[in-house]
Formats: sequence, structure tokens, C-alpha cells
Amino acid sequence: MPKFLIERDIPGAGQFTPEQLLAISRSSCSTLRGIDPEVKWITSFVTADKIFCIYIAPDAEVIRRNAFEGGFPANVITLIQSTIDPSFADA
Repeated sequence: MPKFLIERDIPGAGQFTPEQLLAISRSSCSTLRGIDPEVKWITSFVTADKIFCIYIAPDAEVIRRNAFEGGFPANVITLIQSTIDPSFADA
């Protein structure tokens, strides 16, 4: 199944409390379960004014729907073509 990088513009995200991040996480998981149980949220990276998420999903439309129904943005959705890491340099 395809993997996507989602960029969410959320001003002040880096200042969210652990409780706020927990609420966002719960909202996302709950919404995903109702949309498509095959969709997997892998991880997210919180920066000052954005949250970047990695999802496995059949298509970008499912991600857009999750964002809409969950009440959070999905400003840019990018299909990940491949991944690399430091182990590539050692091959």
C-alpha cells in the first residue's frame, strides 16, 4: 500500500502540551478507524508551526477525508516514492 507524507500547517504546534498532543492523536485514530481500518498512521514530527505525518493509505483522498472529518488540516499530501537511510551508504 502507498506511503504518504502529510504536511499540516498548525500555528503554535511546537507549543502544544502533552495533553493537547494526546487529544489530537486520539481524534486522528478514532477518525481513521471509522474511515478505513487498513489506513495506518506511522509517526508524526511536531515542529514550531507544522506537524509532518507519515501514513500508509490506499490513496490521498482517504487522507483528505481523515483530515476533514478529524478537524485538522492536510495542507500538502505527498506520495513517498522510496526511502533511504544511512545503511544505504554502507551497502
